[in-house]
Amino acid sequence: MTIRLYVPLPLQAGADLPLPPGPARHAQVRRVQPGETLLLFNGEGGEWLAQVTTMGRSEVKVQVLQRLDVDRELPLAVTLAVGMPANERMDILIEKATELGVAVLQPLITERSVLRLSGERAERKREHWQGVAEAASEQSGRTHVPVVAAVRSLSAWLAEAGGAPAAAAPTRWLLSPGAGALLPQRPAPGARGSLTVLSGPEGGLSPAEENAARTAGFAPIGLGPRVLRAETAPLAVLAWLGLPG
Repeated sequence: MTIRLYVPLPLQAGADLPLPPGPARHAQVRRVQPGETLLLFNGEGGEWLAQVTTMGRSEVKVQVLQRLDVDRELPLAVTLAVGMPANERMDILIEKATELGVAVLQPLITERSVLRLSGERAERKREHWQGVAEAASEQSGRTHVPVVAAVRSLSAWLAEAGGAPAAAAPTRWLLSPGAGALLPQRPAPGARGSLTVLSGPEGGLSPAEENAARTAGFAPIGLGPRVLRAETAPLAVLAWLGLPG
């Protein structure tokens, strides 16, 4: 099986380039030899076929051969805004959301959040989560890498979102266990556009936070009679959106 590597560099046919340290280590661990081919992607769409020209202890060089026009992205650009679940659950959420096609992940601090981050600690976590998204994109065949945004409070994020009313076909969804409305009809195949999905942490959003989200144009959506964990509910929506046909 051809090894696939994320290389955040400009790529073009005929270019000779050294791989960055992370992808180079990956190729070394997999014992790739000169003359073998790799698949590279830089998150800007498509993939690039490349051939290993040098395999050393400290450097791996490749020659980029050709661009392959592949697209494995969701037609909708989905932003997932989540009250951060605690412990390793946020890592799992980001990994699986990436596999399922999310475009942007917005970590949020809410009234009931167990995980609270700020300052340098928040930025270190964001960088870690961005690495999780990059690895999951590499593994899953994505041609773009989701953006993990800086940690923000829900109130600040909603204030920036504005107060546009929910449309007849809302593009802002609030996952709410108490919502009477279930998921609307799935978008038609090939439909383009954007969608923002807001989901709470353990214990959900407070009534005041749900009201603020509604004021900001988020339509309450339910996912059925069972209570889903904070990391499960948004993944269920992404899986539903990605179903073929």
